[in-house]
Amino acid sequence: MMAGSSTSKRGFASMDGDRQREIASKGGKSVPAEKRSFSQDRELASEAGRKGGQASGSNRSSQE
Repeated sequence: MMAGSSTSKRGFASMDGDRQREIASKGGKSVPAEKRSFSQDRELASEAGRKGGQASGSNRSSQE
């Protein structure tokens, strides 16, 4: 960036904190509780995270 230049705030940055929290809280409420399987089953969430980590790290040596 060039010294002295400023950028205008856009999106969330232009909103006040209360409005940001209001919008962000809707994300957690968009799915009914009975369909949030990871919040109900800790082992299921753990297994899914483990699989994702293995998948993303499996080709790591070929990227170097």
